[in-house]
Amino acid sequence: MSESPERPRRVRRKRQLAGAAADAGTSPAVVLATAPPTVLRAGRWRIVAGKEFADHVFSVRFLVLVLILGLAAAGAVYFAAGAIRDAAPSVAGAPSLFLKLFTVSPEQLPSFVVLVGFLGPLLGIAFGFDAINGERAERTLPRLLAQPIHRDDVVNGKFAAGLTVIGLILCAITLLVAAIGILQLGLLPSAEDVLRLVIWLVFAVAYVGFWLAFALLCSVVLRRAATSALAAIALWLVLTLFGALLVGLLAGFIAPAPADATVSQQVANLSLQQELGRLSPNVLFEEATAAILDPSVRTVGFVLPAQVDRAVSSILPVDQSMLVVWPQLVAIIALTALAFAAAYVAFMRQEVRA
Repeated sequence: MSESPERPRRVRRKRQLAGAAADAGTSPAVVLATAPPTVLRAGRWRIVAGKEFADHVFSVRFLVLVLILGLAAAGAVYFAAGAIRDAAPSVAGAPSLFLKLFTVSPEQLPSFVVLVGFLGPLLGIAFGFDAINGERAERTLPRLLAQPIHRDDVVNGKFAAGLTVIGLILCAITLLVAAIGILQLGLLPSAEDVLRLVIWLVFAVAYVGFWLAFALLCSVVLRRAATSALAAIALWLVLTLFGALLVGLLAGFIAPAPADATVSQQVANLSLQQELGRLSPNVLFEEATAAILDPSVRTVGFVLPAQVDRAVSSILPVDQSMLVVWPQLVAIIALTALAFAAAYVAFMRQEVRA
C-alpha cells in the first residue's frame, strides 16, 4: 500500500511544532504546540490568555504588587475602622456606615479608594508595559506567531490575561479590607452595601484596564520595555500630579475669568474646567467613586450655591446612584477601548517575523 503524500507533511509539521516548543521555553508556543486541533479552533486567544495568566500569577511582580497594595489598604482601613469606632455615638444610624471604611481618611493616611485611584494605574502598567516588546527582546514573538494562531490572538490574549489578573487583585484586596472592617467594627454590610461595592469594583477594573491598554500600546509602539514603562508612568504622573494645573491653565486661556469676572464668566470657566478634567480617567474614577460609595451624593457635576440651597437632602438608592455616574462608566470604558484599539491596530500593522 502506497503512503499518502500528506503523511510526510504532517510528520514534518509535528516535528517543527515539537522543536518550536522545546526552543520556546516558557513561551505560550509550548501550549500551542501541544494543544489539540479542536482546542485551537475553539479559541486560540484563550490559550495565550491562560498561559499569560499563569505567568502573571506565579511571578514575583504579582507577589510584590499584592503585598504593597495589601499592606497599604490594610493599614488605611485599620485606622479608618478605629476612627469610625471612636465616632460611633455621633454616627449611629448613618446610612451605609460600612462603606465609610473605604472612603474615610484616617489621620495622615489616605482612604482606601484614594489609594486605589493613585496606585491602581501601577497594576495596569506593570502587567502591560512588556507584553509585546518583552517577547521581542526574548526573540519568542516570531516563533509564537509561527504556531497555528492569528496575530490578533496574541494581543487579545495578553490584554484579557492582564485584565483578569487585575480583577483578581482588586477583588482580593477589597475582600481583605471588608474582613478587617468586620473584625474591627463587628458591623456586617447590608445587601445594598455589597451591591455598591460590586459596582465600584467594575469601575475600578475598567479604570485600571485603561492603564493596562495604554501600557500595551506603549509596549507595541516602543521597542524597549524600559522605554514603554517610562512613557506609561510619565502619563500617569502628569495626569495625577499636574492634571488639575494643566486643566486650569487651559480653561483660563479659553474662557478667562479675571479678578473682576462676572458670575457668567466664572461659571463658564468652572464648567470648562470640569469638562476638560473629565478627559482624564482619574477624574472620572474619582467622581464615580464618590457617588457609588456614598448614597448621599446626588450629583458629581458643577453645582451653583443657589441650587444647593434649594435641594432637598435625601439618600439615593443604588439604581439612582448608577444613573448619576453612568456617563462616567461609559467614558472610562470608551477610553479603554480607544487605547486597546490603537494597540491592536499598531500591532496588526507591524512586521514581527524578522
